[in-house]
Amino acid sequence: MSDSFVAVLMGSDSDLPQMQPAIDTLKKFGLRVEVKVTSAHRTPAATHAYVTDADQRGCGVFIAAAGMAAHLAGAVAAITVKPVIGVPINASLEGLDALLSTVQMPGGIPVATVAIGKAGAKNAAYLAAQILATADPSLAELVKAERAESAKAVQAKDAALQAKLNQSAS
Repeated sequence: MSDSFVAVLMGSDSDLPQMQPAIDTLKKFGLRVEVKVTSAHRTPAATHAYVTDADQRGCGVFIAAAGMAAHLAGAVAAITVKPVIGVPINASLEGLDALLSTVQMPGGIPVATVAIGKAGAKNAAYLAAQILATADPSLAELVKAERAESAKAVQAKDAALQAKLNQSAS
């Protein structure tokens, strides 16, 4: 594995329950993870300082989660040319305000945006792993193996369902 790491930034510590799947998934792939609470609005200088420092220390991908106005991912993307993945958090309006704030970036400052909440957090981690895997064949193999295990789990669930349905039909 490379020395690169993934930075998971959250606008508030209350975002942790929705972001825990990202942290767990990244660690499952053996990736180094740094987790930080920082705000695009309340601590802009600290956000800028952290992103600049993380960039220099080898951060390969930034995952930024925020709710409501959700400008954290955009603020991070304005500072770095590394990939930024935005996770909209359901803090109000069922997360739709955060989704629109995260996905509507001006041309030239991209933020890859995933689903709202826990599913988005998990997909952000998978996307980060896939991005890093483009330069790390061993990580690519781990991602492929995880996909194969996931497919086996679905097939096993279908087999169990079919057995149950066939048993009911008899």
